[in-house]
Amino acid sequence: MVAFIGAAQAAGSWSAQVPGMMVAMSDRESVSQPATPPAEASIGGGVIDRVHWRLDVPPGEGVNAWLCHPQQCVALSGMRGTVTALAGRQADAPLRFRFALRPGQRPVRVQGLQVIVNYQ
Repeated sequence: MVAFIGAAQAAGSWSAQVPGMMVAMSDRESVSQPATPPAEASIGGGVIDRVHWRLDVPPGEGVNAWLCHPQQCVALSGMRGTVTALAGRQADAPLRFRFALRPGQRPVRVQGLQVIVNYQ
């Protein structure tokens, strides 16, 4: 085992909000604009530790939702939560929300799209 004393990467976080969108089809996914780190973020070669996410749909409505890194998508189980399945992926890569209606469902407006990326 090799130990690098003092070589640990500093932890940090970045957050982004993206515009809401209308999800209108069950057979084709709707994709949000990318959530990207702000220009002043100094991520370097940092990797994701966890991602906190949030979205809002009208009361009584639901939608199939995923959070996607360029290398992997993760199914979301509600309107807010934390994902660790993207751990180890590049922290400076854009993240996108993907949505699809359930069969027979009427169009739904999804708003309040936000991510907070914790990285190391």
